[in-house]
Amino acid sequence: MAQSGGEGGVEAVVFDLDGILLESEQVWAAAKRELTERCGGSWKPAAEHEMLGMSSPEWSRYMREELGLAMNPDQISSAVVELMVDKYRDQLPSIPGADGAVRRLSARWALGLASASNREIIDLVMELAGWGALFEVTVSAEEVGRGKPAPDVYLEAVRRLGRRPHRCVAVEDSSAGIRSAGAAGLVVIAIPNRSYPPEPSSLALADIVLESIFLVDAEQVLRAGDRTRTE
Repeated sequence: MAQSGGEGGVEAVVFDLDGILLESEQVWAAAKRELTERCGGSWKPAAEHEMLGMSSPEWSRYMREELGLAMNPDQISSAVVELMVDKYRDQLPSIPGADGAVRRLSARWALGLASASNREIIDLVMELAGWGALFEVTVSAEEVGRGKPAPDVYLEAVRRLGRRPHRCVAVEDSSAGIRSAGAAGLVVIAIPNRSYPPEPSSLALADIVLESIFLVDAEQVLRAGDRTRTE
């Protein structure tokens, strides 16, 4: 059981999902491209990067306005999610080491999830990965006002956890995610995404940078905790 009062200055750990626990950005991009081409839109190379971190209302509007899909945003979001559900049920793209990190840290701290993924996708991942009992809260960016890099999704995760932002550690991989967690006041452990590396200016905002989720353990969280005690 996670300790309720925190340990080493840390009260909770909040994970990103895509790029940290799942190797899924490419899966999302493929689903969005498939729908775009199927429905007569025009995919552009920059679309994949431009939609990173967006909430579903944001990227579905982008696909309508920038890629030319003749569907309303709700229909676009639902269609992409349907494709993603099929892909995940066929094979969940878990990042090696992610399950171990989640289980190690859940034994010592409360866990939250702050994700750009839709609620239906988050719940499916929790079911398929067996993480439902390990995360105290999960928040989708579609449940808040703005997606990453705005701080909304992290602020809501911390609020639901009943913790203080500067006593929580975020685990992120992207420019948008690092900026989102930092703007919300969390201490940030960054694991740079190899396929979509964060901008140097964003990575410089992280408190700790690691090469792999395999390295995310209590020692690294306590290192981050040292920074929370300075505030």
